[in-house]
Amino acid sequence: MGEQPLRRRWPRRALRIGLAVLVLAVVLTGASVTWAYTASAGHRYDVADAPAAPVAIVLGAEVGTPFLRGRLDVTVQLVATGKVRSVLVSGNAAGSSGDETTTMTSYLVSRGVSPTKIVVDPYGLDTYDTCARAVRVFAVRRALVVTQPYHLPRTVALCRSLGMDADGVNATCDCGFLILLKNQVREWLASVLALKDAIWHRAPAVVSPPM
Repeated sequence: MGEQPLRRRWPRRALRIGLAVLVLAVVLTGASVTWAYTASAGHRYDVADAPAAPVAIVLGAEVGTPFLRGRLDVTVQLVATGKVRSVLVSGNAAGSSGDETTTMTSYLVSRGVSPTKIVVDPYGLDTYDTCARAVRVFAVRRALVVTQPYHLPRTVALCRSLGMDADGVNATCDCGFLILLKNQVREWLASVLALKDAIWHRAPAVVSPPM
């Protein structure tokens, strides 16, 4: 007799726990996304309206994708119009997405950007690491960060949380709707970890190049 009510209670308890976890996840995600958009408010621009800065930080993406090409094309415009004097290309040079920084450098040079204006950070393993290394390793204090609009609030918010006077510039992307939607959802989830990083300021995975 005692086992039957117990068996009926377990599904209800599991449902309550599942709902509580779901509510907590929604609240955390909502708070994190709100933080990213609030912290970057007034600091996101289209390329035509972007202010001037000493350096543009262009974030890496998978080699051969329209995401990376769009970021680089906007960076070329910033250099050509004199809005930035130099470019920090930051990405993963040894990841599964390909040698991002070498590809980025070659692309910029092929579009007329002088190699003397390009600084390479091959250890920008994620968005936070790019911002943290720009500040701690390359001593960047003022910059324009270049990435797609869905990624821009988190990027600007993270860089500013580290003390950088950062403005964001929207990069173009010749992408399909479903790809953009998938990346937007992933971006919302990534904002939760970004808020944690913005509070505790972890050290980047690679603080300085290995000897």
